This record gives sequence, C-alpha cells and structure tokens, in this order.
Amino acid sequence: MFLADWYCFVYILIFIRKNDAVLWSFFSFLWRLLIPFIVAGLIAYLLHPLVEKLHGMNIPRSLAILLIYFIFFGGTGYLLYRGYPAIVHQLRDLNENLPQFIDMYENLIYQLYNYTSFLPETIHDKIDELVFSLETSLERLLNRLIGGFAKIVDMLIIITVIPVLVFYFIKDYTTIKSFIVKFIPVRYRDDATKLMQEIDKGLGGYIRGQLIVSAFVGLTSLVLFKLLNIKYALLLSVIMGITNIIPYFGPIIGAIPAVAISFTTAGNKAILVIIAIFIIQIIDGNLLSPYIMGRSIEIHPVAIIFVLLLGGSLFGVRGMILAVPVLTISKVIVAQILALRSYR
Repeated sequence: MFLADWYCFVYILIFIRKNDAVLWSFFSFLWRLLIPFIVAGLIAYLLHPLVEKLHGMNIPRSLAILLIYFIFFGGTGYLLYRGYPAIVHQLRDLNENLPQFIDMYENLIYQLYNYTSFLPETIHDKIDELVFSLETSLERLLNRLIGGFAKIVDMLIIITVIPVLVFYFIKDYTTIKSFIVKFIPVRYRDDATKLMQEIDKGLGGYIRGQLIVSAFVGLTSLVLFKLLNIKYALLLSVIMGITNIIPYFGPIIGAIPAVAISFTTAGNKAILVIIAIFIIQIIDGNLLSPYIMGRSIEIHPVAIIFVLLLGGSLFGVRGMILAVPVLTISKVIVAQILALRSYR
C-alpha cells in the first residue's frame, strides 16, 4: 500500500509539472525553502552515530557534539577555502580551451573516416551527429558548472544556516525522533519504529560507506594525477570522487573525462593515467566496495544494476545516485510488510 501511494504521489508531481505552472512554481518554492533543512538533516543523520560512539567512550555528549561538529565543518570549510577557487579556475580554463580540444578530436575522427571509408555514408553521418551532440552537451555542461559554482555567493545564507541547523539537529536528535513518533498512531508505533531501525541499519551504513569510498577515490586520484603532472588534476579527481558514488557505472563515468583530457593535454601520459585509474578501481572494487555493499544492503548485484539503469533512464545521473538508496528503503519496507503479514 505504501509503495502504491508513493508511486501515485510521484505521478501527481509529474502531471502538475507538465500541466500546472502555478502549482509547480509553488512546489519549486517549497523545495528551495526546505533544502537547508533536508541537507542539514542528512548531515546530522550521518554524524549522529559518531557522536554516540564518542559518548560511549565516556566523553560528555555536549563535548562529543562540539568535537564532531567542528571537525566536520572545519574540514569542509578548509576544503572549500582551498579547493573552490582552484576548481572554478580550472573549469574556466577548460571551457576556454575546449575548442582546441574539440579540433584535436575532430582530426582524430577524420583520420578514423579514412580508415573506415569502406563503410556506408549513413554510418559516417551518425558519427557526425554523435560528435556534434557530444560537443554541444559538453559545452552546455561546462557553462552550467561554471554558473553553478559562481552562484555559491548567492547561497551564502543557506551555507550559513546549515551549520546552525545541523548543531540543533544533532543536539536534539532523540527529542526530534520522539516528536515525530507522536504523529504515528499508537497501534502502528512499534512497527514504524522497527521499520525505521531496519532502514537506518542498511541505508545509513551504505551512505556513510559510499562517501568514505568516494573520498578515498578522489584523494588518491588527486595524489596520482599531481605526481603525473596532469592538467586539471583537482577538477578531474573531484569528478572521479563524485561519480564513484554511483555503484558499478560511476568509476567508468568518472574515468572518461580523466583519460580524454590527459590524452589531449599530455598524450604520452594517458597510458599512465589509465594504469593509475585501474589500480584505484582494483583497490576500490576488490577491497572497499564489496565490504561496504555486502555488509550494508545485502542486495544482489543484478538488482542493483537494474535499478541503476532504470534510475539513469528516468532521471539521469541524479537517478543513478538515488537508485540504490531507494531500492534499499523499498526492500526493507517490503520485507517488514511481509514479516508483519506472516506474524499476524
């Protein structure tokens, strides 16, 4: 019943977006209003277990909250202070040099034409369409990224509000949970509490684990790219770290820009970049990810790949990022419903 209601809600939102501009504007405004609370709630949810671990080591809870709070936001602030200007500079430089890179790849494609001249002309036309669409998409993406980073100044209020909200969410975590539980009817309260515990056990571990793995991939890539003296090292390592959040497909998506740009800017080092990425993914794929995926969600890889493809086809990269968490929640809900029916 819950899943049917959820699908109905999503369908209603899609219908409103296509047919009612006023209501969709209202939902957009509401979403922008709630973003700081959603982001702060997610951060507090991820940091709360660390606070509880420190508190379990006989550290006063208030001191544990302050310690985790300052480590997280101090580290985040330092990374933004050091990384933000460099990333914006590299994005702008890449955007300015994009025509030269495109010319280089067009020359390679023309050479490919000479080797494939025996193929029908329609195939060459399709290749031209593909190249043109890639050029347009890449240029649009870079402009959006530059604009998005530039708009961070407009988001100073949100950035200022989030740390305050996170502090109070962590401080009053138990109180907030008790307050939410009061809205659940008494007859369903025990079942709902158990359901939330099961979701937390799978989803929380998965999200924290994926963030740790992504941070490892990003930092290791940055070190190796710096050692190889690859241009746009910081930007490429950030892309690899972010895309690594997506299981299975993320490493491939993140590796494509790194290999393409290294081939363009330092052709003789492209092989070394491929080897470096391969080593990183061996460590990630054989040591880190299986440990996290196996212990956290216990879902067959085929099911994960299916929902990744489905999420990607429906909502693009955002759908691929959210696919596994949504699958995890759905699995827990279905399992709890079946268990309750069997018990009753």
